[in-house]
Amino acid sequence: MVYDGIILGILIGLFRGGNFKGIATLKLKGGWIFPILLLVQWIFFLLQDRIAVLANISNITFIAVYVIGLTFIWLNRHYPGMKTIFAGVLLNFIVIALNGGRMPVSLEATQAVLGQEYVELLKTGLYGKHMAITNDTIFPFLGDIIPLAPPYPRAKVISIGDVVMNIGVFLFIQYLMMKEKQTNSLQPTHEGR
Repeated sequence: MVYDGIILGILIGLFRGGNFKGIATLKLKGGWIFPILLLVQWIFFLLQDRIAVLANISNITFIAVYVIGLTFIWLNRHYPGMKTIFAGVLLNFIVIALNGGRMPVSLEATQAVLGQEYVELLKTGLYGKHMAITNDTIFPFLGDIIPLAPPYPRAKVISIGDVVMNIGVFLFIQYLMMKEKQTNSLQPTHEGR
């Protein structure tokens, strides 16, 4: 879901006359952490159905990924948008941690936008780091309950945390893309000398 905030942020940044220099010169504290966290999640998503040991530790791994990710975001909270990203990730972390390391997903919302195939995957157990919302789910309102259907480009079900996180990502991208333009507008001019 973060990719949507990135893409929209870049498109709006370009429309506003921004550029990629701020992104190219970005220095994040612990910047190497984020790609590793993405890689770990990707490996578990692809292999947990095939390798039993990965399936057995995937819920703990997803919680650890969130804790490390929240730490990384907090270290970089001085950037515009990062505190909003932190809030969104924290909302997702809360519901995942309280539900055994899995993101609860609404079967109704899934049926509406993704179809019966995905509903059956959720009913039979796990799909990636997701599970179906049941009567035992803690804080189901923080789970993936918001259906996004056409004309939205990619049908999916998202959480409140995803929405908040993407607002933060959008603000962060805007800051990076407009940074040089704002810096140049603050430079004194030498006209009339």
